[in-house]
Amino acid sequence: MSTGAVDLSRGPLTAPEPGAIAARSPLELFWRRLKQDKVALAAGVFILLLVLAAVLAPLLVKLIGTTGPNDQNANALDSFGTPTGPSADHIFGVDTLGRDVFARVLYGARVSLQVAIVATAISVFIGVITGMIAGYYRGWTDTGLSRLVDVLLAFPILLLGIGLASACSFGNGCAGGLIKPGLSVVIFVIAFVNWTYIYRIIRGQVLSLREKEFVDAARSLGAPNRRILFREILPNLVAPIIVYSTLIIPQNILFEAALSFLGIGVQPPDASWGDMLADATEIFDTAWWFMFFPGAALLLTVLAFNLLGDGLHDALNPRAGK
Repeated sequence: MSTGAVDLSRGPLTAPEPGAIAARSPLELFWRRLKQDKVALAAGVFILLLVLAAVLAPLLVKLIGTTGPNDQNANALDSFGTPTGPSADHIFGVDTLGRDVFARVLYGARVSLQVAIVATAISVFIGVITGMIAGYYRGWTDTGLSRLVDVLLAFPILLLGIGLASACSFGNGCAGGLIKPGLSVVIFVIAFVNWTYIYRIIRGQVLSLREKEFVDAARSLGAPNRRILFREILPNLVAPIIVYSTLIIPQNILFEAALSFLGIGVQPPDASWGDMLADATEIFDTAWWFMFFPGAALLLTVLAFNLLGDGLHDALNPRAGK
């Protein structure tokens, strides 16, 4: 028997031994890398708890036994009419109107997460579609979209947001009443300026993917461009979309807080971390808790999303880990 022949005398092939190396799916490899990053896992747990606290805010307020976020309570103020600090009745203290800071921080989380998630979803949708079109078709389509993005990025983003928010925060809003004062203005402003970053990332990825062999194979089989874009290229963009979405969310949270801090975001009496920080600036020296707790919530939330985004980037990167 030659050395290259198969020896059939040993019987049929058997399953590999328990100690043999088994192939892992991409999801298993992703989870294996992610669970090694304890910091990213801790950040994910914090975000999950924050989302649950925001969703269950009315129940948590009742369990704590405090007043609602907009309930003014003069009895919670001291004899001079100034806010009182943390106590058994108000664990985070009260503001200048006697409103419970703990309740307002919880409801402020609702606003921040709602604005961040909705605005990020809109930004990602617009950026992915336009980036795929520009990167795949190139030519005048790529040139026109890229020059539009360059013009938008030439504006100071915060000043542009302030101008748009100010213009749409009066009367019936903008676009025939479609964009009304309040939450919709903030979401529109954030989505309007942030889709450009996703556009550039996706465009660069598509410029590389369109030259790959699997795209050439799809073209040779007569697949239309729409099928190539959404069935061949888009699945390969899932990883960068997930990573950069988690990195854009904290930017949007800060953007919403900045607009609310300047008085053109979420309108009173609705609770917002930025608006609470703005109200606390005048009395910070005598009522530290009024600024500390919403500021700490904003800091920890943004930090958690950034850490989770970094962890996802390392876990989804095939060159990361072992």
